[in-house]
Amino acid sequence: MQRHAKDALAPGALFRAAELQEQLHNYIVAAEWFRTLVEKYPSSPHFEEAIEAQFRIGGMYLGGKKVTFLGIPFASSMDRAVEVFAAVVRTAPYGKYTARAQFDIGLAREKQGLNDAALQAYQAVIDKFPDEPVAADAQYQIGYIWFTAARTGTKDLAATTNAKIAFQDFLFRYPNSEKVAQTRTNLQLLERKQTATSFNVAKFYDKQKNYRAAVIYYNEVIRQEPGSTESERAKKRIDQLRAKFGEAVLQPAVAAADASKKKASTREGQTAKSGSAMRGSSNDEAPLPSPETDLSLPPPASLAPDTTTAPESSPSPAATATSEASPAPEASASPKASASPAP
Repeated sequence: MQRHAKDALAPGALFRAAELQEQLHNYIVAAEWFRTLVEKYPSSPHFEEAIEAQFRIGGMYLGGKKVTFLGIPFASSMDRAVEVFAAVVRTAPYGKYTARAQFDIGLAREKQGLNDAALQAYQAVIDKFPDEPVAADAQYQIGYIWFTAARTGTKDLAATTNAKIAFQDFLFRYPNSEKVAQTRTNLQLLERKQTATSFNVAKFYDKQKNYRAAVIYYNEVIRQEPGSTESERAKKRIDQLRAKFGEAVLQPAVAAADASKKKASTREGQTAKSGSAMRGSSNDEAPLPSPETDLSLPPPASLAPDTTTAPESSPSPAATATSEASPAPEASASPKASASPAP
């Protein structure tokens, strides 16, 4: 084939050779030869079949097919899947399988735990293929990556916010998706976690007698989830602090400092006796109720078992033709660690 690369029969011969390599389970060689065909002979009548074959092989590696040499694993199957899918995206940017190949790059990176790369791959689906059905799955997966990070105790405080934004974008863009119900459930879980976190921060500052900071976070609880149990408890504690220290404790630090300066200037001409009387004010007579000591979060709501978010691909004629000669490719699945729960 290399000697007669310009011969009219060369594209057909290369395609047939790649098919034979696939039938012999030499998938790496087969993928390379299919890629060579579409790169060197883009006008070949086998162009679409070669793209489909690459997508099929990439799906096998995404499903966990081992990359071996003489029976010994020597490379990551996810890296191989990304390489094959990237070739599909590059050589057929407007093809039938391009959007799904880009999405599957995200799945492969997510399986590897490379969330930054996965987020970039999913965002590329949304940016380049906004009208494709798989774009909805990509938007959901962006939210779910951040959602998983928020629920697993990441130190990244932006995880909860990013998850909420991504899920809200999903509801806005894809209101008819079958994942709408699950998305709303995820948003509720995020709200509960955010409220519980704010409440515990408030109790921490309260215990440290940093009442101004405590009130800020108690008010955040009230804002985040009005009417909740935590909100009512926060209101009660703010009332206790107000009764003990007055409105000064509720003011921002700058306003409180200004008020303190004014108060100090009015006391300059007072006698030691009057100062002594002030120290015996009624506020000091009644002890302040102690802050709540229960710092535990409510038990988290359970999630449904993880399942795939990727749409099932229908078997192609080329895949059917080679199914007897080579193992059937496994269905693409979302990574166990961050696959979306079933709606």
